[in-house]
Amino acid sequence: MKQKLKVWDLPTRIFHWTLAASIVFMWYSAETGGSWLEWHLRAGLLVLGLIIFRICWGFFGSDTAKFSHFVRGPSQIIRYTQGKISENEQPGHNPVGALMVLALLAAVAFQVTTGLFAADENTFVNNGYLNSLVSEETGSTARRIHILFFNILAGLAGIHIATILIYKFVKKHNLITPMITGYKYLEGKLPVLNFAGIGKLIAAIAAAAVTVIIVTQIG
Repeated sequence: MKQKLKVWDLPTRIFHWTLAASIVFMWYSAETGGSWLEWHLRAGLLVLGLIIFRICWGFFGSDTAKFSHFVRGPSQIIRYTQGKISENEQPGHNPVGALMVLALLAAVAFQVTTGLFAADENTFVNNGYLNSLVSEETGSTARRIHILFFNILAGLAGIHIATILIYKFVKKHNLITPMITGYKYLEGKLPVLNFAGIGKLIAAIAAAAVTVIIVTQIG
């Protein structure tokens, strides 16, 4: 008989869906241009804050959000591919999924960083917040990288979405609903998961907010 288990805390779920929506908006605002570029820059600050929050949450957040809880070495990845690791043993991200999580976080962080230094070579008014700290040539290079690298980020996001759909419709394993409700239904002995308290949440949010404020002030 399956039992209900809370796997994802609310901060992790809010981060996940807010980041996904932000990336879509960033693409739309960049493609539309004009006055939307101002919102593109603001959304970039939001994404920066989200990444800083997630990094903090990955170190002292809830169990399933901690990098130490789901990032595994080659031997564990092989065990998972051989079907030797069940959800009861690792109810959050599996060892293979962890690689995609790290890749996406790194890609988004890189995309945001290049955007902060990028120059606006069209209207010259929507430079990245940290563009004034670099030379004109560096700003132009950052812009080109920012534009080109988005294709890699979009590719990773596409692989992520495709994998989730394969799990849902081929493997009959729904990964979407738990990220909405926070709960999974598992059979057998359920693992004991610890969830971070309000103090750690405030600390992670504060770190993200301070980072964003510093970036805007430097710029």
